[in-house]
Amino acid sequence: MDITKVSALQLSKAIRSKELTVKEAVLAQLNEIRKREPLYHCYISILEEQAIKRADEVQKKIEQGEYSNSLLAGVPVAIKDNICTKGIKTTCASHMLSEFCPLYDAEVITRLEAAGCIILGKTNLDEFAMGSTTETSYFGVTKNPNHINYVPGGSSGGSAAAVAGGEAIIALGSDTGGSIRQPSSFCGVVGLKPTYGMVSRYGLIAYASSLDQIGPIGRTVEDCTAILQIIAGKDEKDSTCAVNTVSPSLKAIRQSIQGKRIGLPVEYFEEGLSKEVRIAILKVIQVLKECGANIEEIKLNTSTYGVPAYYILACAEASSNLSRYDGVKYGFRASKYEDLSELYKETRSLGFGTEVKRRLLIGSFVLSSGYYDAYYNKALKAKNILREEFRLAFEKVDLILTPVAPTTAPKLGESLFDPLKMYLGDSYTVPVNLTGLPAISVPCAKDKNNLPIGFQLIGKPFAEQEILQTAYQYERTVQKGEK
Repeated sequence: MDITKVSALQLSKAIRSKELTVKEAVLAQLNEIRKREPLYHCYISILEEQAIKRADEVQKKIEQGEYSNSLLAGVPVAIKDNICTKGIKTTCASHMLSEFCPLYDAEVITRLEAAGCIILGKTNLDEFAMGSTTETSYFGVTKNPNHINYVPGGSSGGSAAAVAGGEAIIALGSDTGGSIRQPSSFCGVVGLKPTYGMVSRYGLIAYASSLDQIGPIGRTVEDCTAILQIIAGKDEKDSTCAVNTVSPSLKAIRQSIQGKRIGLPVEYFEEGLSKEVRIAILKVIQVLKECGANIEEIKLNTSTYGVPAYYILACAEASSNLSRYDGVKYGFRASKYEDLSELYKETRSLGFGTEVKRRLLIGSFVLSSGYYDAYYNKALKAKNILREEFRLAFEKVDLILTPVAPTTAPKLGESLFDPLKMYLGDSYTVPVNLTGLPAISVPCAKDKNNLPIGFQLIGKPFAEQEILQTAYQYERTVQKGEK
């Protein structure tokens, strides 16, 4: 079995049918990582010994009849390195946390292990998840497996590149402004950002707490559905977690989308969208029509305020969340200082990279006296207006279809020197985080440089089933056409 081509569900089925053992699956994946990692650099840490030991434990339990209800028992999973793993370094790709080992597991890790999954390693990301290219990591740059001269996107670029490049079958990422969907689009894999509160954030190292959400990245829509079933649901340790959530089943997402109303916001198809992305989305529309969906134009006039509102609110929350990294209790500490004030200054100057410091400065500025009302309060109002506009839109349609990004992946180094260009690239994804809505990125085409293009489906709160159902029918229809 070629571990680089099978889906997570196919691998799990092969393990249950005794075509191969869990250890064989893990060793095969580790072998691919050894071959490909020097080129792509998807991982910050690879847990080879732990994974092999864990494989033997899971195999015994499978043979004893445990995990009978688990769809992914024995499947290796890659984890973004801002999700806490007990006794295993969780660095956020930062010098500040380069030696940090949490004393507890994130809730999603607990649930994955309870389902018999194997944690393979911790994937690279933009430092503290602040970026769109995975170039700001303290541990080096991740490259796009489709073309190594281009970025994989970010901030979950390591997770998306690992799945795309054969270094992982499935992975977890986090999404604050598009950090699952955009790298999934750039790398040509499926990435789901669940509804805010669908998945516990306990153990996710915070960037912007009101926007952050953990979600899956996989090769197929079904794989993302399967892992969502495992990680979703109420958690007493996370007060923002929804009480009554129902994860969609594989059976549910395989249903017809006949009569499904899908809206196309005209504002998302105006100036700034590349010709190749536009053509790709038009082809998606035709496929969905063939599946029985009804497509109609809608207006989202205030969506243009998404980017400025997002960067004000996200940076403000970041300035608060990251104030804990001061060199006193844990994390990096500067070696030369004369007093407490200098300790703070030197530690944070040396421990954080350029992009993180830029966002912390923005956040501190918008929260400062005299500017709070001028910027932060206005951004909160814009967020509420945007939320209401989406609510009204969903009275007319069931789902909203948009591009994920205005262009395909940029070349390495292009965005580092033009942060404004990088920020504007988030214009199609940040409204979803500001409104707390679920959304998915699904690959649909490639450009002239063989770089993938993805489309985005946005749903009502907790409408994951409708999103996954529509994405699955698209995926299935395209695959049939290719045969």
